[in-house]
Formats: sequence, C-alpha cells, structure tokens
Amino acid sequence: MSSAGGSMVADGLFDLDEGAPRLIGTRCTSCGTLYFPQAPSCRNPQCREKAIERAILPTHGALLSYTVQRYRPPPLFRIDDWQPYAIGLVGLGDEVEVMGMLSGFALDAIAIGTRVRLVAQPLYRDAERGPVLTYAFAPEAAA
Repeated sequence: MSSAGGSMVADGLFDLDEGAPRLIGTRCTSCGTLYFPQAPSCRNPQCREKAIERAILPTHGALLSYTVQRYRPPPLFRIDDWQPYAIGLVGLGDEVEVMGMLSGFALDAIAIGTRVRLVAQPLYRDAERGPVLTYAFAPEAAA
C-alpha cells in the first residue's frame, strides 16, 4: 500500500519526492562503494580517502531472499494492526542489497526473483505526528 503524506519512521532513511519514496544512501567519492543506510564514512578497508556523498538508490529491484515474521516484535518496533509479515532482501542493481518489509504479497506466494518496486506505507499512527511511514517493497506489477 502506497501512501503520500506523513512523517518518516527515521530521519535520513528515505524521502518522498512528489509522493514517490526514494532511499537515501551514501557513496564513497573515492572508491565508489554504495551504502544503505547512510554511512558516516567509507567502510571499504582498501579505500584511503573515506569521503562520502549523498546518493539516491534505485527504486526497482529483484527479491533475493525473504523470511516471514510470525511473532509480534517488541514495542520499540511499533506496528499498528499487527499481523504476520514478510521481510525481504532486495538487490537494487549490482551495487547494493537492501532489507525491507514486503507489501502486497500473499505470504504463501512469495517467490525469489520477483521484480519489486519501492513503496511507502504507514507503519503506525502517532498522536502528535500522524501517520508514520516506512519504506517497503511491493511486486512491480502491483499498482
């Protein structure tokens, strides 16, 4: 489920550009290594400069692996209307793999290799901030 409006679950993780989510990472200006989430410096042990810059990650990729969470997480990981959900590892091109919740999948019909797209969805509602959004990956064919 895609949703525009609301606050982000964590600052600097992703932003919404005209309602479309974009993951924010960093890229080393010397060796080119891409990181998500953002890194304070390059962690490549062979890199000498360690300088990084903000990088926007691709919004489409392929599901590489997944697991289904069938237990309710502790209160720190608040989810309104909790029910079992899937977390997937998504390859965003050749440069980076990102873990995130899966959205729009039947839990018994998830398939490795499925093409996915980045979406934003409500995680919970905060009395002061309103809807709090997180990023997730949905099947590319889903509208």
